[in-house]
Amino acid sequence: MVRISKIVLVGILVLVCSYTDLATGGDQSVYKDPKQPIEKRIDDLLKQMTLEEKIGQMTQIERINATQEVMRKYGIGSVLSGGGSPPKENATASDWVEMVNTIQNGALSSRLQIPMIYGIDAVHGHNNVYKATIFPHNIGLGATRQVNHTYTFMDANLVKRIGEATALEIRATGIPYSFAPCVAVCRDPRWGRCYESYSEDPKIVQKMTEIIDGLQGSPPSNLETGYPYIGGNTKVAGCAKHFVGDGGTTKGINENNTVIDWEGLLKIHMPGYIPSIKKGIATVMASYSSWNGVKMHAHHELLTKYLKEKLEFKGFVISDFEGIDRITDPPHANYTYSVQASINAGIDMVMVPYLYPEFINTLIELVNKQAIPMSRIDDAVRRILRVKFALGLFERPLADHSLVGELGKQAHRDIAREAVRKSLVLLKNGEHGQDPLLPLPKKAPKILVAGTHADNLGYQCGGWTITWQGASGNNYTTGTTILKAIESAVDPSTQVIYKEKPEKKFIESENFPYAIVVVGELPYAETKGDSLNLTIPSPGPEIIEEVCGTVKCVVVLISGRPVVIEPYMKSIHALVAAWLPGSEGQGVTDVLFGNHDFIGKLSRTWFKRVDQLPMNIGDPNYDPLFPFGFGLTTKSSKKEPSHSKGPHEP
Repeated sequence: MVRISKIVLVGILVLVCSYTDLATGGDQSVYKDPKQPIEKRIDDLLKQMTLEEKIGQMTQIERINATQEVMRKYGIGSVLSGGGSPPKENATASDWVEMVNTIQNGALSSRLQIPMIYGIDAVHGHNNVYKATIFPHNIGLGATRQVNHTYTFMDANLVKRIGEATALEIRATGIPYSFAPCVAVCRDPRWGRCYESYSEDPKIVQKMTEIIDGLQGSPPSNLETGYPYIGGNTKVAGCAKHFVGDGGTTKGINENNTVIDWEGLLKIHMPGYIPSIKKGIATVMASYSSWNGVKMHAHHELLTKYLKEKLEFKGFVISDFEGIDRITDPPHANYTYSVQASINAGIDMVMVPYLYPEFINTLIELVNKQAIPMSRIDDAVRRILRVKFALGLFERPLADHSLVGELGKQAHRDIAREAVRKSLVLLKNGEHGQDPLLPLPKKAPKILVAGTHADNLGYQCGGWTITWQGASGNNYTTGTTILKAIESAVDPSTQVIYKEKPEKKFIESENFPYAIVVVGELPYAETKGDSLNLTIPSPGPEIIEEVCGTVKCVVVLISGRPVVIEPYMKSIHALVAAWLPGSEGQGVTDVLFGNHDFIGKLSRTWFKRVDQLPMNIGDPNYDPLFPFGFGLTTKSSKKEPSHSKGPHEP
C-alpha cells in the first residue's frame, strides 16, 4: 500500500512537471527569468554556451551581411549600420524597424535564442536616417555657454535634452544602441574629426557628458560603480569614444600617434571618461590611434588595467570599424596577431563588418591553442550579456512601431533650433565695437544673400549626415536652409535676392543696404577631413572679397573648426562662427535678426596662421586671432527662454 502511494505521488509530480514545461515552452533556464538578478542570469547562460557561441557574441557585422541564416549559424552578437547604410534609400522609421526585426528573428532562431544588439552612429541626432532631426555637431554644442566671473556656465541641460530627443528617434527605428558620445579632446584643428569634439578644454568635455543622462537615462544613486545603466525602452545604450587620446595626435593626423606623458594623458584626454563611467555608460570604443607608439586596440595597460580595473568599467569595450586590422601596417597584414593582441588587450566586441568568418575561425583557433585564455573570452561575453540584460533585450528583443512618430518630431526640431542659436559665436560686429551691423533690420527694400552654403542643407549639416562623408544638396533629408530661414524671418515687404557668386557690377547696381554671405568648408568625415592648410575652399574667399568689398556684409561661416579667416577680416563687417548647425537653419536667423541674443563662446582657440598649431588655452606664446572663450554679445528685444520643451515635457 505504501509502495503504491509512492508510485502515485511520483506520477503526479511527473504530470505537474510536464504541464509546467508545456506552459513555459519547455525551457526553465534561469537566464530567461527576468525576476532573477542579472549576474545570476549571465552565470546560467555562460554555462550553457559553447566556445563558438561565445565568439559569435563577440562579433559585430555590417547589416548587409546579416542574413537570418548568418545570424543563426554563427550566433552573431551584434549588427551595425556603417555610415550611410540604410535598409533602402529614404527609408522610413517603419522600414528600419522591419529590417532590425528581420535580423533579430535570425538571432532568435539560434540554439540559445540570444538577441543581437543593433548599433549605429547617431552622433548629431539620428543622422543616418532620412527625415531625422539633425542637431549641431559637438563643436557647436561646446560653444553653448556663457562665461562668468568664476569660470564658465555651460548649458549642460541642453545637451541632456538633445540626448533624450536623439534616443527617442533612434528607438523610433527599432535600434537600441548608439556609438555616442564622442568625448575626445581635440587639441589640433587640423584633425578631420575635430567637429566631433566639444572642446580643446577637458572641463567642457566633462560637462557635456550630461548627454549620457539623456541617451541612457539618469542612473539611480545606488548604481554599482561602472555598471551599465539603460532606463527603459525609450533610452539607448551609449558609447564613450574613442579611448583614449584620439584628439591629441601629431599634427592632427587621424589615427596617428599621440605623444604625451602619463600625467598629460590623464589631465587632458581621460577626464571625459570618468563621469561617463559614473553615469553607467554601457560601452566604450577603442581609438584607432596610438599612445606613444602603442596602438590603443592592443593596449592592455590602458584597456584592461586602467579602464576596466582602475576605473571599474563593467560594460563592454568595442573596437572601431575594422579597428583590429589596423594594429598592423599595412592593415590586415598579420591578422592572427591582430586578433590575439586585441582580445588579450581587452577588446570585448569586435567590429568586423565584412570578414567575420575569418575573425571567428581565427579566434576559435587561438583559444584552442591557449594563446587566448578561456577566462578572457568569458569576461568579454559576460560584459556583452550584461549590457543586453540591462537593455531588456531578452524580454523585448523585437521593436514595435509605437515610436515611429518620434522621428523628426517638431518638439525635437525646436530643441535643435535652440541649440543652433545658442551655439553661434559672434566674432566681429563693426570695427572695435563701433557701428555694429548686427542685429540686422528685418525691413529693407531688398537684401542680398550670397555664398555656396546659403541654400545647401547638406553643407550646413556636414559629415556624418545620411552618408558617412556627408553630401551636397537639399534632397538627402528634410530641414530648413539658411536662405529659407532668411526669407521667413524678414518683413514680408523685403525682397531677398539670392546669388551664389554675384558679380561686383551687379552688387553695385542694386543698392543693397547689407548682404549676408554664407560660405565655409565642404562636408567631410575622419581622415578625409584632415587638413594641413585649413583654408576656406574656393569660391568662398572670392565671394567674401567681392561682396564684402562692395557692400556692408555679415559672413556666416559654416565649418567644423576654426579656419584661416584673418586675411579677410578688414573687409568683413560682421563675422559669425556657425559651425555645422544641422537641419534647423532658423536658429541662425533667430540671432542674425535680433529675436535672440548672441551668447555663444568659443570652445576652441581661433588661430591666426596654421604655423601656430597646435595652440591651446594655457600654452606658452599664446597669440590667437580670437582666444578660447571669446564671443561678442548683442541685445535683442526678446528675452531668451530658459529652454525649449524636452521630449516629454508638457
